Amino acid sequence: MFIDIENALEKKISQIASTEDPAHDLLHFKRVVKIAKEICIKENAKMEVVVPAAWLHDFVIIPKNDPRRKEASQLSADEAIRFLKELSYPEIYLEEIGHAIAAHSFSANIETKTLEAKIVQDADRLDALGAIGIARCFATAGILKTSFYSEIDPFCENRKIDDKFFTVDHFFAKLFKIAETLKTESGRIEGFKRVKVMKNYLKDLADEIQ
Repeated sequence: MFIDIENALEKKISQIASTEDPAHDLLHFKRVVKIAKEICIKENAKMEVVVPAAWLHDFVIIPKNDPRRKEASQLSADEAIRFLKELSYPEIYLEEIGHAIAAHSFSANIETKTLEAKIVQDADRLDALGAIGIARCFATAGILKTSFYSEIDPFCENRKIDDKFFTVDHFFAKLFKIAETLKTESGRIEGFKRVKVMKNYLKDLADEIQ
């Protein structure tokens, strides 16, 4: 039965996932689900909550530069619960799934009150880090038309961080901070590895542009 549910979730998300934004395409959802499952097993959490929440965490996609961005996770939670009810998903898990979806967002700033919510949040945030995180960051920069870096001070050493104009600034403005917010032990271990990848990338970038 769970396999059938997952197939239904993936089919639905394949219709919703962005085809114009590589940072939020179907592959993003698949990666988040994969990471969430791995952490779920390590942390001995409820897969019945984690998996649907991971698949549906961005059920309503709102662009990063949209003023409604902070509402996206709650809108996603509401729509996800409606969809799961259509699938006759067990009622006992719906409240926890809704909370995990609503609380996963960085911009929503909702406290994660369950282990499952922490796992879904960690999984989504881990996909913003490491090699894939670098790729997603620059993909978003292409959409928002921001420069790769500041020619005068590429790594914000003597100026205010401004990721509205410079892509590399986003590493310092948000991505490295995200790594510090990971809630599970498994997530933190993986996050440390991914941040190391990103810092090594910045060192290589410095060698090439300075």
